[in-house]
Amino acid sequence: MGEKIIWTNGCFDILHIGHIELFKYAKSLGSKLYVGIDSDEKVKKDKGKDRPFNKLNDRVKMLESIKYIDKVSIFDSTEGLEDLIQKYKPYILIIGSDWQSKTVVGEQYAQHVRFFDRIDGYSTTDILERKK
Repeated sequence: MGEKIIWTNGCFDILHIGHIELFKYAKSLGSKLYVGIDSDEKVKKDKGKDRPFNKLNDRVKMLESIKYIDKVSIFDSTEGLEDLIQKYKPYILIIGSDWQSKTVVGEQYAQHVRFFDRIDGYSTTDILERKK
């Protein structure tokens, strides 16, 4: 039996307990957890001119320090994300449950897609809004 790669992705701008619970859950489902992270340009395009709060290098270093994560890969477009998922062919692709009724990028390259319910009260956008 080969490695079971689990994949998740996001901008992971300000890490919080919701992210850690996602990584912990994801790692429990396989042998390796690979995390895709949006480039600064993609975050700015998707979230607005004030984002990201933390620059890509810092976000990558923080993710790499988390014990559940085995590999971090950067993407700067939907096509780049799909290419990474196709390259790694994950056993399970995990995405936030807010994507349940939407098209999941790269789902055709994963054996399974699972949705992770966000933990109430933990959202990077909400955290940043409280600071204003």
